Amino acid sequence: MNWKDKNVVVTGSSGVIGSVLVNRLVELGARVLSIDIASGEGLGTSVEHIQVDLSKEIPRRITDFDPEIVFHLAATFERTDEEPDYWKTSFKNNTLLSHELLSVISQCNSLKLIIFASSYLIYNPSIYLNSESIRSLKESDSISPRNLVGLGKYYTERELDFIQKTSTQIHAVSARIFRVYGRGSRDVISRWIRSALKGETIEVYGRDGFFDYIYADDVAEGLVRISQADASQGMVNLGTGVARSVGDIVSILQSEFPGLQVRELDRESTKEGSCADMTRFKQLTGWAPSTSLNEGIRQVIDFEKRRRAQ
Repeated sequence: MNWKDKNVVVTGSSGVIGSVLVNRLVELGARVLSIDIASGEGLGTSVEHIQVDLSKEIPRRITDFDPEIVFHLAATFERTDEEPDYWKTSFKNNTLLSHELLSVISQCNSLKLIIFASSYLIYNPSIYLNSESIRSLKESDSISPRNLVGLGKYYTERELDFIQKTSTQIHAVSARIFRVYGRGSRDVISRWIRSALKGETIEVYGRDGFFDYIYADDVAEGLVRISQADASQGMVNLGTGVARSVGDIVSILQSEFPGLQVRELDRESTKEGSCADMTRFKQLTGWAPSTSLNEGIRQVIDFEKRRRAQ
């Protein structure tokens, strides 16, 4: 694909994935309209950025910009234990926001492709929770959203499916992303690293849980690769295809921080054992995420050290 002067919109552009994605698109030569509730600090002067709460307003500038491709990453997440009022926040900032955005962008004359950042949390949890083995999740596996995050993602997937079926021009891809970690993130790996740098004890439970951890830079590159594949449409997993345990992460951190204190929490939790079946992704793109967990963690550590030194 020739990205030179191609109009591309990225929502959620200041996030851990979005910021990397925007810089990658600019590097490829695209003309990017960046949209986020946060400022566009760090995105560079070549990027047009709109700071706006999309749950309150869909900027008219999107229609005037007339994008050919939209990467929709904007979302509100909650940790595993959702707070009682999160159902309202999720509906407003995920389900309704996405609906209003899709209503606007689907009317853009030049729009050809929508890439949506979905989640593996839409899969039926009975497949991979409390299982005796690690389950490699396929796009064809049964759907039963695990929580409100998964439910909101699934609703938007269905809207995109409808748009694609009723349009002769627009293709849509829902990238079902697995466990993301990266620089400046709120993920558990980053939180533990920040605690370790402060000399604090990290709190761990469920060492024997297995997850597919994917570095944010690889997610961004994966989204670009999906957008470049001629046959891209429908649902596509985006992970590493490798399950690593919580205990693996603790061991890596202990090697990076000798003397790291770990408090094992005696908390009952469901045991997860999941990873992405990446067959379809690799068939579409001919590429695979390459950042190992060890290398990704080292990059996050270096980032947090630099930030502390500022």
